[in-house]
Amino acid sequence: MAPIVPFLTEYVWGILRGEQDADSVHLTGWPEPGPGLVDRQLSAQMALARRLVELGRSARAAASLGIRQPLSRALVGAGEFADLPAELRAQVASELNVRGLDALSTVADDLVDYVVKPNFRALGRRFGNRTQPVAAAITSADPGALAVQLREAGEVSVVVGGEPLVIGPDEVVVTQTPRAGWSVAADAGETVALDLDITPELRREGLAREIIRLVQDARKADGLEVSDRITLHWQAADPELTAALTEHGQLIAGEVLATEFAPWAPGVSAADLGTEHSDAGLGLTFWLRRG
Repeated sequence: MAPIVPFLTEYVWGILRGEQDADSVHLTGWPEPGPGLVDRQLSAQMALARRLVELGRSARAAASLGIRQPLSRALVGAGEFADLPAELRAQVASELNVRGLDALSTVADDLVDYVVKPNFRALGRRFGNRTQPVAAAITSADPGALAVQLREAGEVSVVVGGEPLVIGPDEVVVTQTPRAGWSVAADAGETVALDLDITPELRREGLAREIIRLVQDARKADGLEVSDRITLHWQAADPELTAALTEHGQLIAGEVLATEFAPWAPGVSAADLGTEHSDAGLGLTFWLRRG
């Protein structure tokens, strides 16, 4: 802490240091690491969890889907996924905002279409004037089978002139195209596939999350403190938005610290409800005030 918050650390050091300790925390050496304290399995599992979150967010971005919109499930293909503890699975699901996290297993090849093309530059360096027949063998092979073999074995085998040849991963270019209803991201043998089927229930929850963001921005714009309680009244033009506000009213009120959360009642002066805010794209108008 000392290099980052030097004065606070110096104060804490002055309270906690013993008689044999240096007068200043800045005169002490760095603590020696204890290799025996490192849980290597947990470190590897955390690294896998981070990679899966990155892949899942890439899949969301490819589908132009914001993180506030919940999804029903994500399918994961990774060598160590089966050993990932429940706590880390739940963390990955939370970070990706999905209801469930399952293994990709045998359905993997039903989610994407594969295109496998020869990498002529790499093949040319190895095969020279035999490059064209080798490239033709790669092109004529089943791209799905080649992709699976490459993923599982790290290499593929093709037959050229009756002779089997082993082709490495740098000698082919594999392209995955997600099928309708899925967004897939893969890297280094690990895959995350997101189910893009958004049910009305998931849609309403996503709207509620978007409303929370709007209200939090409005709180900040009105100069409210983080701990300030508010009253919140709203008016929605869209029936689905009204349903989201009604169904998830308790969630919204809890997140924005609203002690009163209710629709605007005709006949009530808007001026008495506080500051007015609106979002034309969402079709929402709301009023909030400290209280």
